[in-house]
Amino acid sequence: MFRVITLNANGIRAAARKGFFDWLKKQDPDVVCIQETKAQEHQLEDECFRPAGYHCYYEDAEKKGYSGVAVYSKQKPNKVIRSFGQKEFDDEGRYLELRFSDINVVSVYLPSGSSGDIRQDAKYRFLDTFMPHLQKLMRRRTDYVLCGDWNIAHKEIDLKNWRGNRKNSGFLPEERAWLDDLFGAKRYVDAFRVINPDADQYTWWSNRGRAWDNNVGWRLDYHIVTPGLKDKVIAADIYKTQRFSDHAPLIMDYDLG
Repeated sequence: MFRVITLNANGIRAAARKGFFDWLKKQDPDVVCIQETKAQEHQLEDECFRPAGYHCYYEDAEKKGYSGVAVYSKQKPNKVIRSFGQKEFDDEGRYLELRFSDINVVSVYLPSGSSGDIRQDAKYRFLDTFMPHLQKLMRRRTDYVLCGDWNIAHKEIDLKNWRGNRKNSGFLPEERAWLDDLFGAKRYVDAFRVINPDADQYTWWSNRGRAWDNNVGWRLDYHIVTPGLKDKVIAADIYKTQRFSDHAPLIMDYDLG
């Protein structure tokens, strides 16, 4: 079994204070992908940020307290790739790829457009430049698991109030069509939906109102995999017993045997 956990931490130091790393030890994952670390690596002096038994990699945004991704892996990677070749977004610390002999894992954090038109335009630029990169990965001979906060709910089933959000970032027709293409013609697979077709499966809840208490959420966090892994998904769990962030950890197990 190959266990991969992804979490948008909304500040890795805040998540640590809320018990994330204590919980992580009990999960014994093979790989951990984190987004929105909101820290520079030199600020993460506590030993908890380099869990025992893991090779730990951070890719920070140039802007302090913003974005940033990380990957922890039990196995030492053959290669670490810290960008996908687009300076605007690479400077924001949104991509970190670890390559192994039999599988590759990416921690990716797509921009949010919820703050207004300027950032929504940036999100569209990201989507336009990221799709060719994903096509390039698909041509490689090794399978990929791309984990992260994609900041798009794909289907109506993937957010509680879909009718009221059709004109809001994260559920815009253009964004959803991009995922349609990714999961259609481009042949990538939404790994969670391979084994869980149920409603009310959310990974993010607004801090406004009582969204968490009433499970008024969005499914924004994904494991997106190449076709060779579709039949190897054996378990998926959104962990909600404890709250480390406004996102929940998404835990997925693969049979790579």
